[in-house]
Amino acid sequence: MARVLVTGSSGRLGRSVVQALVDAGSEVVAVDSATSPGSPAASTERVDLTDIGSCYAVIAKHRPDAVVHLAAIAVPFSAPEHVILRTNTLLAFNVVRAAVDLGTTRIVTASSPTVIGYGSPAGWTPERLPLDERVTPKPWNAYALSKLFAEQLTASVAAERGDDIAVAAFRPCYVISPEEWRGALTQQGHTVHERIARPELAAPSLFNYLDARDAGAFVVRLLEAMGGVENAQSYFVGASDALAERPLAELLPEFFPATTGLAAELTGDRPAFSIGKAERLLGWRPTHRWRTELTSSTPLLDRLETV
Repeated sequence: MARVLVTGSSGRLGRSVVQALVDAGSEVVAVDSATSPGSPAASTERVDLTDIGSCYAVIAKHRPDAVVHLAAIAVPFSAPEHVILRTNTLLAFNVVRAAVDLGTTRIVTASSPTVIGYGSPAGWTPERLPLDERVTPKPWNAYALSKLFAEQLTASVAAERGDDIAVAAFRPCYVISPEEWRGALTQQGHTVHERIARPELAAPSLFNYLDARDAGAFVVRLLEAMGGVENAQSYFVGASDALAERPLAELLPEFFPATTGLAAELTGDRPAFSIGKAERLLGWRPTHRWRTELTSSTPLLDRLETV
């Protein structure tokens, strides 16, 4: 049984990753600066990971086979830019450096699709659609810049240690936890139903989304595959459809005029982000779609619509 240490374990992404690892038979150490009920099958540690000594101490205590680093200020512009940049880069460096120095052989860090640079006030023209890992990152805010740093940090480990340590980064789309399908507020302060009914709410994220349970399944599969695939890879991880009722071929040009023409092939429910690399190299594919998840929550949605 592998021992996996997960940072940021109390977040909407972390909770599902921890549970997926537990369900897969891993021994999980859930680490966060906040307390959380978490999974009863996981050991929990409350640690300030911005303190490098604390990072070394918790990893030395548990000696994990793998570290999954999710801890971060998770919402762009939710704190001053210098705070986001300092906190997220420090968290990533401390955790990854301690894991490397203490013998962890598999390290995964969470990045973000925002590294691509969409939403820039100066305008944004994509190289191609759908977006894939070949697109040149162009981060324009502290959050996106900190996430690109996390990716480059894992690449630096491979440059330092070669294939002795397997490293990877993944870019999870807009994470929706199970309770949010049933009406709980998303990280933006509105419901999933509202994001679908009002396209302007989902447009800033290019209508992308990811069920947190699919994110957990991805991490499980990635850890299983590491060592057998090319090292230091980054992966887009998202749903197989867009969080929209209309095709993105119509919607994207309304909000991003520069995508006119490029978006033409995003017909039906095709998303703006390609998950082809994760499918091809890892054999992973998401199993949750918004139409099915919201259908199962129809009674609650009916009540929301009458308020």
